[in-house]
Amino acid sequence: MITLTKIGGSSITVNSDDIETIESSHDTIISLKSGKKLIVKESEQQIIEKVIKFKRACFEKILIETFAAGAG
Repeated sequence: MITLTKIGGSSITVNSDDIETIESSHDTIISLKSGKKLIVKESEQQIIEKVIKFKRACFEKILIETFAAGAG
């Protein structure tokens, strides 16, 4: 899950697995697999970095838990 800022200033948390496309023009438009579109303040690159950071944290946790279980 990543947290983004809607144009009105409120925040929204999005399941990064549901992102289908990201379009950059004046604003950034995220198309979700459901067909819903979100307009956010973050740039395309910032969103990609947030997704990478989130996924990395998830996989690190899995690796830590896997090694801890194997070491016991």
